[in-house]
Amino acid sequence: MSVQRFREAAGGRIDRAKPLAFHFDGRRLEGFAGDTLASALLANGVHMVGRSFKYHRPRGILSAGAEEPNALFQLGAGGRADANQKATQVELREGLMAESQNRWPALRFDVMALNDLAAPLLPAGFYYKTFMWPAALWRTYEKVIRRAAGMGRAPAEPDPDRYDQTNAHCDVLVVGGGPAGLMAALVAGRTGARVILADEQAEMGGQLLSEPAGGATIGDAPAVAWVEAAVAELAAMPEVRRLPRTTVFGYYDHNYLGLLERVTGHLGTAPAHLPRERLWKVRAKQVVLATGSIERPLVFDANDRPGIMLAGAARTYLNRYAVRAGARAVLFTNNDSAYSAALELHAAGVAVAIIVDLRPAPAGELPKRARAAGIEVIGGHAVVGTSGRVRVRGARIMALDEAGERVTGAVRVLACDLLLMSGGWNPTVHLFSQSRGTLAFESDAAIFVPGESAQAERSAGAAAGIFDLSGCLTSGGAAGRAAAQAAGYPGPNADIPAAADPACEPLRPIWAVPSDRPPGKIRAFVDFQNDVAAKDLRLAAREGYRSVEHLKRYTTTGMGTDQGKTSNVNALAILAKTLEAEIPAVGTTTFRPPYTPITFGAIAGRELGELYDPIRRTPLHHWHAAHGAAFEDVGQWKRPWYYPRPGESMHEAVNREVEAARASIGILDATTLGKIDIQGRDAAELLNRIYTNAWSRLEVGRCRYGLMLGEDGMVFDDGVTARLGQHHYLMSTTTGGAARVLAWLEEWAQTEWPELEAFMTPVTEQWATVSVSGPNARRLLSELTDDLMLDADAFPFMSLQEGHVAGVPARVMRISFTGELSFEINVPASHGLAVWNACMTAGEKFGITPFGTEAMHVLRAEKGFVIVGQDTDGTVTPGDLGMDWIVSKKKPNFIGKRSLSRADTARGDRKQLVGLLTDDPDEVLTEGAQIVAEVRPKPPMKMVGFVTSAYYSPTLGRSIALALVERGRERMGERLHACTPDEVVPVTVTGTVFFDPEGERVRG
Repeated sequence: MSVQRFREAAGGRIDRAKPLAFHFDGRRLEGFAGDTLASALLANGVHMVGRSFKYHRPRGILSAGAEEPNALFQLGAGGRADANQKATQVELREGLMAESQNRWPALRFDVMALNDLAAPLLPAGFYYKTFMWPAALWRTYEKVIRRAAGMGRAPAEPDPDRYDQTNAHCDVLVVGGGPAGLMAALVAGRTGARVILADEQAEMGGQLLSEPAGGATIGDAPAVAWVEAAVAELAAMPEVRRLPRTTVFGYYDHNYLGLLERVTGHLGTAPAHLPRERLWKVRAKQVVLATGSIERPLVFDANDRPGIMLAGAARTYLNRYAVRAGARAVLFTNNDSAYSAALELHAAGVAVAIIVDLRPAPAGELPKRARAAGIEVIGGHAVVGTSGRVRVRGARIMALDEAGERVTGAVRVLACDLLLMSGGWNPTVHLFSQSRGTLAFESDAAIFVPGESAQAERSAGAAAGIFDLSGCLTSGGAAGRAAAQAAGYPGPNADIPAAADPACEPLRPIWAVPSDRPPGKIRAFVDFQNDVAAKDLRLAAREGYRSVEHLKRYTTTGMGTDQGKTSNVNALAILAKTLEAEIPAVGTTTFRPPYTPITFGAIAGRELGELYDPIRRTPLHHWHAAHGAAFEDVGQWKRPWYYPRPGESMHEAVNREVEAARASIGILDATTLGKIDIQGRDAAELLNRIYTNAWSRLEVGRCRYGLMLGEDGMVFDDGVTARLGQHHYLMSTTTGGAARVLAWLEEWAQTEWPELEAFMTPVTEQWATVSVSGPNARRLLSELTDDLMLDADAFPFMSLQEGHVAGVPARVMRISFTGELSFEINVPASHGLAVWNACMTAGEKFGITPFGTEAMHVLRAEKGFVIVGQDTDGTVTPGDLGMDWIVSKKKPNFIGKRSLSRADTARGDRKQLVGLLTDDPDEVLTEGAQIVAEVRPKPPMKMVGFVTSAYYSPTLGRSIALALVERGRERMGERLHACTPDEVVPVTVTGTVFFDPEGERVRG
């Protein structure tokens, strides 16, 4: 059993009646319910918790919140293993298993710590300068660097937990549950507005939860009592939803925000009916950002040792968790806020050796209280270095010159096991910046604050640069009232409770504290996680990286899990000073979502396995299943693949289906083909611009095959479009391309050609399509209709008629993808099964046979018909397919036309679609097999093409294949070789049409 020797005997917001056991690196420790992993470790005297990214230097707990850069842990095991979890945000639970990261073989003895000795050889950007040659080792470098980085391990087992997603709307979303956020939610909620209040902590209250007993008051009550009353009032409001343990991680367009709620992760045993996390997608009329602020570290030599932490964090651990972070403390500050921490630690029995203030003569109310308490305060001085290996053991102090750029006089050395620093407070503007708001720089406070808003948003409290409690309450109330009023809920002026604040003096920003050591020896860290020191930033600036975005990537500043929350402003200021520019001129980096890391599980939600994508079934699906169909996934659709009879292999079933379609009649469920209804005065013109061939003169009642290109001239999709009326067309697309083609049409119609009057409606699900193919297809259909003229002259190939089939109104097209006489019968989806059954009953005498997609592929390949996406790969032009005939030479323009005239598109060595025949007629090639002209004993061999489609053709009694081959049409009759990892197969190049080259059967 561990002894929590740094735990206070009383106080804090922990539940001492609920002790919790946990393990850190195999060592059993104890804490209490209400602890975080960080506070429990500190209570047990554990300061060193990890190693830094690059140099593997010892790292300790720096902060108490989401900004923590050092205390990252691997939690749990098996499918529940989580990497890079911040100890400051992990709620302690019984049996928690925590493991330090980025070390081997152990935390105290890390072999990679040798990097620290080699630090002079590893400056900023050394990766880019070192791992350039030879190129063949790039992958090796990547693996070694990634392993050395040690940023956690992904679980190898499936995650057993469930993650939910939900959508919500509200009038006012308040982000942050501190004093400003609570006040905003109260005022907005009292108007009757629908309010969501989200805060990332387990309890609402923000910084007020870190107030000591007898500390700040609001009205006539202690601050914590006011928080409890405010939360109770909000809980009683029916239109207010409180979301603790919920991080607002992203602010997107039109007041759309992403929230991650941690539902059961803090529980030892989670109820089975609850998810582990829930992703909220919230659309808010108005947003109040009360996101608080983050304390800035000071940048001084050796400022990264375990036991050096932010002053505000030490105050939180003491008052909220009843944990003394050390026994003897030195405080180093440039502002008054650190004095509160010093006074409260002093009152708790911590020996506060000294308060070192960068300001020459700190004389505010809090410094006076410190002196009155017997704490030594020295102004105009700085900590110029520290000592200690796995924990800070001492601080070196010197006087500053008047400009604050040099240190003078004698060195004073003080022993300590805790060094608290405070460089001021940065408003948390990440979400505001994500909303595309512009930041303003307040030089007096040396902070970036929200400037002009781009969305229906307002900031309040510390997030707006207001740091006194009274001001936070006032600004929160005003923001809540304005937000509710803008959402349509006017209310009276808010009654803001009074709060007293000590008078504070301005801070003194010294962005890089000078030292008495030579500049090359100083290691003053700006980014603790990535080991970026002030000298790295200066080096990058000297090497030409003047843009802050370039600086970030070159030095890796702000690129870790904390996303620069503690480092960015210091880095900007140091860069500005190096460039002799003003800080606002340097600008800020982009605050990208997520604000803090979120899990892939939450992003995926329940869209896993069978729920990964919607499953779409045709109206005939149950008939297919009942008749033994094997299904394949085509896009989102379940399509019959083949229909095996008892004891029949797939090969035998497909051969039987193909032979039936060639000899008599086959029937196919073609419902899944995309269908887009296009109407409007300019519908024909739209088609002219979308397709490569001409459409204006297509007669009503006729169909035409069309090919679409991307802007790069490459084949995009194909299909048959029928003209139903003067301004009415029905376009068909590939099964998997329907949504993509519709989006393509809408993009062009809405953004590039808004003058065109053409309207697209997806109607795939409205129609069931039954395709009958084969020599007896006409005879079958004649038994099911009285009002369709079916002879070849009245119903020619590529035409359509409307009438009735099996008594159902139908639109029948005479088109074919099999090369046989075919009719596509389109009926309302609700009648699809009835028409299918009627066809099957009437076709019994003809030996009608249902066939699936595999037989359809064999039938089309025998005819040399291409499938876009299988025989094309995004690099194929119509000319490569031998389809120049479909590209109009007369139309002034169509999408992709200009690209067809590029030199690359016209070059002679492009891959062209050809047929392949194997020497052994029974040997079917492997799709994707590489084609080579010359076989060598071992690689490399020049690849001249690849197989796109390969089947056994029962019609021809042999295998056939289609392939894209370099200069393919010049190679007719040439012998090539198809290579797979297991074999090399000789092939002969031939044409793409293997059966009925004149097309007599389809026109019969």
